Amino acid sequence: MATSHSNRRSWLQQAGLGLGMLGLGSLLEADSESLASDLPSTAKLNQLPHHPPRAKRVIHIFFNGGASHLDTFDPKPLLNQYDGRPLPVRNLETENMTGRAFGSPFKFKKYGESGIEVSELFPHVGRVIDDVCVIRSMHTNSVTHTPSLMMMNSGDLVESTPAMGSWVTYGLGSENQSLPGFVVLCPRGLPVAGSNNWRSAFLPSVYQGTYVDTNTTDVERLIANVRNRKIGTLQQRRQIDLLQQLNTRHRESRGVDDALSARIKSYELAFRMQAAASDAFDISQEPAHIHKMYGESTNARQILIARRLVERGVRFVQIWHGKGQPWDNHQNLEKQHRYHAQECDQAIGALLMDLKQRGLLDETLVFFCGEFGRTPTAELSEEGKSTKGRDHNPYAFTACLAGGGIRGGMVYGASDEFGYRAVENRTHVHDLHATILHQLGIDHMRFTYRYAGRDFRLTNLGGNVLQDILA
Repeated sequence: MATSHSNRRSWLQQAGLGLGMLGLGSLLEADSESLASDLPSTAKLNQLPHHPPRAKRVIHIFFNGGASHLDTFDPKPLLNQYDGRPLPVRNLETENMTGRAFGSPFKFKKYGESGIEVSELFPHVGRVIDDVCVIRSMHTNSVTHTPSLMMMNSGDLVESTPAMGSWVTYGLGSENQSLPGFVVLCPRGLPVAGSNNWRSAFLPSVYQGTYVDTNTTDVERLIANVRNRKIGTLQQRRQIDLLQQLNTRHRESRGVDDALSARIKSYELAFRMQAAASDAFDISQEPAHIHKMYGESTNARQILIARRLVERGVRFVQIWHGKGQPWDNHQNLEKQHRYHAQECDQAIGALLMDLKQRGLLDETLVFFCGEFGRTPTAELSEEGKSTKGRDHNPYAFTACLAGGGIRGGMVYGASDEFGYRAVENRTHVHDLHATILHQLGIDHMRFTYRYAGRDFRLTNLGGNVLQDILA
């Protein structure tokens, strides 16, 4: 019996309801390697990796909103001496008006054999600093959040280009065919710019990041509607097979359809995820000493989940501190930064120790940073008074890297004596991306995707591998 395209789509949507597919949402978008046979020949990569990799997977802990480098990992004693006074240099152009010098309210201490100075905000990270490379010379291209988020995530300020996690899973696939290759964890809602931060853009949509709200501890709510409690596995298998046959027949009548190909693979992945996802996200299986090691905050839980995910072969995990831009502290920075650091410091230190004791740190590259830094001068209110906060600073910020063949216990680059500009071994976001790809065995210059008549790459037209920080 002939049916219209619209009726067929309607029927397929209703058929999916029995599997809980609609509630699964973005969890239906990440079966990596098995999509390759559905891609047009122009989209298929040559052999990867390009060279022997040092890392197999990545964890990105995102201090979204822009944590202050001056109050965390880049101490400036001279700035403290000028506290409350005009700086002897011109204030740089930023988003809002700033005034006099704002010395850090936090004390710094040397840690480890390396003697790297770390703020009192991050004592647990300080205890593992000998495993961390602190890049104090990062810079980016925009003073506002959304373009800077796009640059950090996808290497471009405005163009709709794929996220780094999408590039990585497109190139290397997934190590676990029952879990997504690119998972995004963020509690209580979405960050600024929402899912654009983990978009697949012109790459096949199967490589888009899979978002999970980590605010709940209940696994059944955390990954809602993956498990079907109304019908048995055999009956689900038969239902999926019928659905796949109809979808495949529909695709054959329409030719290449990226969205439909991704959807077909998604149903299969969702079926396999029923057992794998429940196991991966269930941190109640962890012993008491591990829970104590990480702490009990929401950030602690999601960082522990990240370890469980990479342990099971998820290629790229991105951890956002929270919805919106929690580290964007234009006022009362001392209170806000202290609060946010207490939410994640213990768990970050625990993650590095835990990965190391499990033999996973050598092959897992962990990095944490914001999208830009903060000004050494205090932001001003409309009345011209100090807000005790800092404005955005794209001219200098800090990124910390550990594991995955990165040299630990070292500081790379420097900002000026007040922390306004990166001045020594200046490191652009493209350089950071090039280095991460290199550690995964990918030459960023050769890793391209042809779209709209040009070859795109994560690092756009820039990027240099930071050879000096490689072990």
